[in-house]
Amino acid sequence: MTNKGLLVVLSGPSGTGKGTVLKAYFAKHPEARLSVSATTRAPRPGEQDGREYFFVSKEEFQQMQQEHALLESAEYCGNCYGTPLAPIEAWLQKGYDVFLEIEVQGGAQVQKLLPDSVGIFILPPSAAELANRLRGRGTEAEAVVQKRLHAAKEEILQAKQYDYAVVNDTVEQAVEDIAAILYAEKHKTSRNPALIERVLNND
Repeated sequence: MTNKGLLVVLSGPSGTGKGTVLKAYFAKHPEARLSVSATTRAPRPGEQDGREYFFVSKEEFQQMQQEHALLESAEYCGNCYGTPLAPIEAWLQKGYDVFLEIEVQGGAQVQKLLPDSVGIFILPPSAAELANRLRGRGTEAEAVVQKRLHAAKEEILQAKQYDYAVVNDTVEQAVEDIAAILYAEKHKTSRNPALIERVLNND
């Protein structure tokens, strides 16, 4: 099968547990890497610069855009987010599967620019459960929670633009579903032309 890594665009509303799912996935799959995005939003408690995000000013973010150093960029709830390009290209060539945990605006940009990427949309079990998870974090005021719930409805409407949908009912099952998707993608004939030719020419 193909030795080149897969670029995985993973999106979903705030509160669906994307970060928790990815953390569990990486614990089982050392061949995977997480692209660290740049953002203008303030760090949440426990977050570190360069680990969860590169926390930058709006001026620094605009400079990165002008220098074409971002694969994609988007604005979400008043903050800017973007994906540095150079580390992604290096990891893919080394055979690592690279995950982009990004908003749907950025996800659409990546999938348009790089149609070989794999789009996975993480869904909550229900709208009520999503609201419970957002409030359960205890890191944001109710007005912000309501804003995120409104944004979530708009984002879920975009799920059809992705290749796959995974419901995060339990983290363990979501991890298995993602692993199954990547396994199938790596066995697509379109990703393995050299394999087919080798079999044909191996008399």
